[in-house]
Amino acid sequence: MEDGQRNPYSGPVSVFHDRRLPEPARPAGYAALIDAYALSVPLPRKLAAIGPRHKVYEADGWQLFTPRHAPDASLAGHLIFALRYEGLDLAVLKRLFLATGAAPIRTMVQAAPTGSYARRIWFLYEWLLGRRLDLPDATRGNYAPAVDTRLQWGTEGTPSPRHRVRNNLPGTPDFCPMIFRTPAIEAFIARDLAAEARTVLAQVPADLLARTAAFLLLKDSRSSFQIEGENPPQDRIRRWGQIIGEAGRHPVDRAELERLQRIVIGDARFVQLGLRQDGGFVGEHDRLTGAPLPDHVSARPEDLPALVTGLEQFDRSIAPGLDPVLAAACLAFGFVYMHPFEDGNGRLHRYLIHHVLAARGFNPAGLVFPVSAVILERIDAYRQVLESYSRRLLPHVDWHPTERGNVEVLNDTGDFYRFFDATPHAEFLFTCVARTIETDLPAETRFLRAYDGFKTQVSALVDMPDRTQDLLFRFLHQNAGRLSDRARAREFAALTEEEATRIEAIYADLQGNF
Repeated sequence: MEDGQRNPYSGPVSVFHDRRLPEPARPAGYAALIDAYALSVPLPRKLAAIGPRHKVYEADGWQLFTPRHAPDASLAGHLIFALRYEGLDLAVLKRLFLATGAAPIRTMVQAAPTGSYARRIWFLYEWLLGRRLDLPDATRGNYAPAVDTRLQWGTEGTPSPRHRVRNNLPGTPDFCPMIFRTPAIEAFIARDLAAEARTVLAQVPADLLARTAAFLLLKDSRSSFQIEGENPPQDRIRRWGQIIGEAGRHPVDRAELERLQRIVIGDARFVQLGLRQDGGFVGEHDRLTGAPLPDHVSARPEDLPALVTGLEQFDRSIAPGLDPVLAAACLAFGFVYMHPFEDGNGRLHRYLIHHVLAARGFNPAGLVFPVSAVILERIDAYRQVLESYSRRLLPHVDWHPTERGNVEVLNDTGDFYRFFDATPHAEFLFTCVARTIETDLPAETRFLRAYDGFKTQVSALVDMPDRTQDLLFRFLHQNAGRLSDRARAREFAALTEEEATRIEAIYADLQGNF
């Protein structure tokens, strides 16, 4: 598209792609480029516009800038504005470069061969498209970071001498979610949650710590099934708990993911194991027609091998350069959006959180943070985080129903799963991890200390086997600290009235710890 044909960057507008602006303003940066080049791509969570007032503010998913921030009404003007103020949206950039072709980008670089923005755009074009522009290597200009780390998280990076750019992107062209710096994430990282966990556990005796770890592992396994609406037998919960306990020991690759899927599924008579050969979606079916009603459409089966390779590369070479929770959010939520398997994706998604945290030494050895249990307690917030991208993605997936009630995707959507904004996911995961350290770890150790005290005092009063003491405790716990008339008449008929009353008093003294 040539700007000379018309002015594709005109404005102001009150509504942009069904998104209302807080006041009439001219779209800028990514919004202007999406509109000018008719890009079918999930809209960024925040869009930018030039407002009439001399005030910079955010409202309703918009960043409004002042007239003095207005870029030139050109491809270069809006592209540089986007990189300066909005960071990198790799999905938009790739679709933009495909739409513009090589010539305008080459012209942009030739016009400012030493400019840091021109060299960054040049690098991003070649990195995203895997195509070499007809340009000589840069010889001047300080090395510029591909990611502006004042806006988004990046890695230490490696130099690209051709562009004189430091490639600090947190991924590869096959998989590279981006995370914005936010006050919430900055505060969590500054807290050093891993150190907080070590401090909490340093006060716990080794035998009590082992029992705490075993309970939290089982709790996480059970919760992960419950999130999927399943209530499997106890032995299956324990088997999956054992797998979670081994998280971080093996790199994530296709073979490992398929091994884990076989363990998750168990009875695979009605499930196709391995990468999907058909479409996939999350949602419901119309009760009358059986037609799919998707809330989320998964990646096309033909894109899955490259996407899974991207996950593998991220796990092996990129994740170590990021904060562990940021890396876990990228890997785990990227996996669940792809939905590479016919079944088992949800539990594997949560396994990947444990995998990254364990592999990076974030959680103390032998201990699993019960993230799934916190997710279960905050299930509505969890779904909102998943939908934060799915809602923006779905309108750009062209699909039709199949005869078997599935979906077939008709357009090229692979980039939408490679490149997404994982900021809400990282904030949510940090909240979950912090909750396990602040609440679950201390609560469980406090519970076990009190439970041991209960058993010790009961043993001093009445001689009974451990299993009978466990049953006694469960009855008291389930009945607000009282032994029911039924329990006194049946299971504990041998207790005297005085003994039963004393046992209830022992429980009451410790009840605040249960």
